[in-house]
Amino acid sequence: MIKDLPHPEVVRLDSDAISEAKAILYHAYKDEPTFRYLFDAERSGYEQRVRATIRELIDLHFASHQDVIGITMNGRLVAVALLGSPAIRLNLADQLNWRIRMMLTAGLASTRRYIEYHEQVTKCLPGTQRHDLPLMGVDTAHQGKGYGKLMVKAIEQLCRENPRSAGIGLDTGNEKHAKFYESLGFEKVGEVKLGNVVESVMFKPASLLMN
Repeated sequence: MIKDLPHPEVVRLDSDAISEAKAILYHAYKDEPTFRYLFDAERSGYEQRVRATIRELIDLHFASHQDVIGITMNGRLVAVALLGSPAIRLNLADQLNWRIRMMLTAGLASTRRYIEYHEQVTKCLPGTQRHDLPLMGVDTAHQGKGYGKLMVKAIEQLCRENPRSAGIGLDTGNEKHAKFYESLGFEKVGEVKLGNVVESVMFKPASLLMN
């Protein structure tokens, strides 16, 4: 449950915050080049497919006991991130229940595209003992206030506390976001081409976290 707090605070979210988390991530990703390609923005029902995918990814994280991290300010969730643990590697192709729900809500073509994209990104990242940051978003009314940087730094601290983690991996098809992560010490380790979108796969090793 989100409580009233006078200052921004990073918290591990529980199921009480799912609706807020879904709304933030939907607005953060619906206009992103990656999602527009993966879920065919030119075809009818695009927004529904994005909503369905974000819902299923959040539900999968909770069901797999992976962290869903948030920043709260005055009782309101202003940022959220899904953090994959090095102890639990989620191969989406093996997640039968997730695949079925995705196909029923986002459609077969979008599900296949998303799984293929996820597999290509994974191949670019070093090893398996790492944290993954598949989704992170800041509420549109609170952007430009440093919450994104605060979230990344908090995630890095969590990762430093896990001796199994080799670092943090992520990807983005947004050049502005890539520059943001580069400013925080992430390096580009590969590319994935999605139609006309070039996805930058980025990594920050454990030795550089919090530096």
